[in-house]
Amino acid sequence: MNAHLAAEPAGDPDAVFRNFQRHNLGRAAEHFDLTITGTPLFGWRLRSISAPVTGRGSDCWLRVVSEEPRWARGDGWTGNADANDLDDIPKPRMLDSCEWAEGDWRIQRAEVLTRVAGEPCSATDVLRTVPSLSEGRWSELRRSFDILSTAPATRTYADQDRVTDRITARFGTSVDTTVTQWATVHGDIHWSNLMRPALAIVDWELWGRGPAGVDAASLLCHSLPVSEVADEVRSRFADVLDTPTGRVAQLYVAARLLRRIDGGDYPDLAAPLHRHTRTLLHTP
Repeated sequence: MNAHLAAEPAGDPDAVFRNFQRHNLGRAAEHFDLTITGTPLFGWRLRSISAPVTGRGSDCWLRVVSEEPRWARGDGWTGNADANDLDDIPKPRMLDSCEWAEGDWRIQRAEVLTRVAGEPCSATDVLRTVPSLSEGRWSELRRSFDILSTAPATRTYADQDRVTDRITARFGTSVDTTVTQWATVHGDIHWSNLMRPALAIVDWELWGRGPAGVDAASLLCHSLPVSEVADEVRSRFADVLDTPTGRVAQLYVAARLLRRIDGGDYPDLAAPLHRHTRTLLHTP
């Protein structure tokens, strides 16, 4: 067993599943003839595990996602592979993949990606300290969002029905949820999916067509605990946020995050996000 994959005592269900994911990562590394060179990282709710690897003549990144069979399909299952079609955006490229089943209860998808240099702008999705982003990096981020927004896509991140359902379930049926501007979006922009010092955007599982401004809205909502950065995002993306569709995009992102907060995630985001949504709901 690779030293980086040493099992932990299985004292609770999460520990059992983490060990299962370590097993999956080791199986994938063996399949691709790669050597794990760093401590594995677990994704949200342990759904994924990833680690730096070496082999094939270069350093890469190995990621394994585990899903119930009913969810192991569709756009969300092949996002990283499909993102290879996107040009002129700083991002990893998928090099290889494989899938296998564990009985009839889980399906695993392993992906080998080019390794992005540097580190995430934040160790957590929600920002808690001011990131060290130069003027050039901010400009590159805006340029990347603009290029992505016009990229052709047959994938769907969120259609009108999904937007309406998510917002009205949280904020009531009196809210206007009409989307008049559509764009291609990443769909999961937050500070741990942005790399520095050279900007790169990672984790392309969800990208597709959605309300214009979703990515700026997501960056803003994840920045709210640090008002200095939230104000910077508002300023740099005002042209997409301060529109009817931009307002809908912010409510959509807020509804998704509030649902996660209800489940125990991001407790320190609750108060600033509620203040933000109150402002949005009282904006004509």
